[in-house]
Amino acid sequence: MSSELLAPLDLAFWHLESDGHPMHLGALALFAPAEDAPRTGRPFDEEVRELLADRACAIRRLRMRVQDVLVPVGGAVWAVDKDFDVRRHVHHVRLPTGDFRAAATAVAGELMERPLARGLPPWEMYLLTGEPEGPFAVLVKLHHALADGMRAVAIGAGIFDEIAGARAARVGRSGPAPDRPWFSDPARLLGFARDRIDDFGRAVGVSASVVRASRFDPRGLPALTAGSSGTRRLGTVILDLEKVRSVRRETGGTANDVLLAVVAGGLRRWAHLRGEQLPASGPRALVPVSRRRPGSPPGSGNKLSAYLLELPVAEPDPRLRLAAVRAAMDRNKAAGPSRGAGALAVLADQLPPLAHRFGAPFAQGAARMLFDVLVTSVPLPRSALSLGGRPLQEIYPMAPLPRGQALAVALTTYGGKVHVGLVVDGKAVPDLDLLAQCLRDELAELRLLAP
Repeated sequence: MSSELLAPLDLAFWHLESDGHPMHLGALALFAPAEDAPRTGRPFDEEVRELLADRACAIRRLRMRVQDVLVPVGGAVWAVDKDFDVRRHVHHVRLPTGDFRAAATAVAGELMERPLARGLPPWEMYLLTGEPEGPFAVLVKLHHALADGMRAVAIGAGIFDEIAGARAARVGRSGPAPDRPWFSDPARLLGFARDRIDDFGRAVGVSASVVRASRFDPRGLPALTAGSSGTRRLGTVILDLEKVRSVRRETGGTANDVLLAVVAGGLRRWAHLRGEQLPASGPRALVPVSRRRPGSPPGSGNKLSAYLLELPVAEPDPRLRLAAVRAAMDRNKAAGPSRGAGALAVLADQLPPLAHRFGAPFAQGAARMLFDVLVTSVPLPRSALSLGGRPLQEIYPMAPLPRGQALAVALTTYGGKVHVGLVVDGKAVPDLDLLAQCLRDELAELRLLAP
């Protein structure tokens, strides 16, 4: 389709950036050089940049930009950018010689804080290179309006050899979708109007659930409640997946429960080393939950809800911390993701576009009343991945950091490891490396508890 109405959450995320705090998510992927990688006779960086550009062009979602419309009032559509030029989106940054991994991580954090041009498709890719024919990295940066976590994976994975080849085969069989604006179908217009009337009635009850989940006197770790500067830094942590699984086998629950307990214990260690007083309860984590059904169309927009989780940082016993996390997540799952914090996303689906346009400032302030830190798990394909024949070694997801938040934690599993991306406000969290080490130490202690 040439145009497609922004889903309610897409529109909400688009307007949340109005105060200059970027609502970006993405990933930093690090690749190893490969002697047997195909050569074209051109310089290495030029070859890889062109490969990235070609594969980005093949992803239709990346040619869409946001365009305001008259109907519905306050709404917007995803429209094909008729002047699309991939060279505006794919860039090359040459890093100084030395520790390539550290340099790439530092630059990625800086690039994530830069706003995206509002009149273009809201995404960028950066090729980061150091020594000729040495390791290199790719930073994929998307506006949250363009995709939620699962959709971002589907888009970003299009750069890899294994996914790009499969996509080309599918497109070749089915051909491109016909261009048709969203408002050209009377049945769609009628359905949109009927859905908005039904949603209005449900919105009242959902709003009450959001209010009940809000804290009107939020208190947590001082480092997580510092003022926002708009700066960004990226920290990386690698955890052994087998150690996580061994703890899960010993204690029960899920691997995600173990990782949430690692975050809770890591924050406790970090606060102690900083000399901070631990709160009696919390801090409170927002744990996103996808509402996307398998096989849903690529243009179906953000499909998110969330759970609220009080991270038991005041509990000194790591076993009891893990038990508390597991019990709380079991209660969340039993209640479903449409209550409390999860209801905020559900409510967004039930409000008219005009409410999102004018309600963004309120939503920015409301985030602080609901939670202190975002902790999200991002799924990746289980198979080995490569780019131009060069194997993927590490990949760190990056979650958005809204105003009033100092830390966002994103985790993904690849190659028998859990890769953790820590996105922080650069001024609020100057000791990011210390926090990263605290997460490693916490998993090591939990592992000692399992035979």
